[in-house]
Amino acid sequence: MALIEEQPAARRPGPAPHGHGLRLDRWDPDVDAHVESWLRGRTDPDFRRWNTPLTTESDLAGARAAMVRQQAQADDGICAPFRIADEASGTTLGHIGINLIDRVFRSARVGYWVLPEARGRRVATHALSLAARWAFTELDLHRLELGHALGHEASCRIARTCGFRHEGTLRDAMFESGRQDAFRDVHLHARLATDPEAADA
Repeated sequence: MALIEEQPAARRPGPAPHGHGLRLDRWDPDVDAHVESWLRGRTDPDFRRWNTPLTTESDLAGARAAMVRQQAQADDGICAPFRIADEASGTTLGHIGINLIDRVFRSARVGYWVLPEARGRRVATHALSLAARWAFTELDLHRLELGHALGHEASCRIARTCGFRHEGTLRDAMFESGRQDAFRDVHLHARLATDPEAADA
């Protein structure tokens, strides 16, 4: 009788990361406050200036539906979305996601946004540092990429502060603001699991 070898159990990510006064939690489409924060973030003029999502939300129903779709992708292992929250109060400050997870090449893309009232407090910098450490240790990824529209100096500083080296410019790699018929260049940054953690993050 042939013996059937047991396959090792899939590694389950550990607890959500926290530190620097932040906690990276799950978004919950059943919590009205989460939906309202998601909608505010995605309709913020500064977000729309630098990002052109394939689908845009204009009301709470659309925001809730987007969150449900995102959670389904997370359940399939395609992404790991986090709500950036104040660790003490639980107030939503923004979003950060590990996206386009490729288990073969152990790579992913990072994206984030911060609500207007939370800007200027290094929220994005600390959240990116926490998310990157989590992705390398809990998801066993080797490479994280971060792309931002050319000219988005704040994102460029955040990336560099968190050890994401500038690797080049991708020509016409994202849509122009508010359009899906014109393109703009992207600054590509990346960090490897073998790169040292940045002391300032």
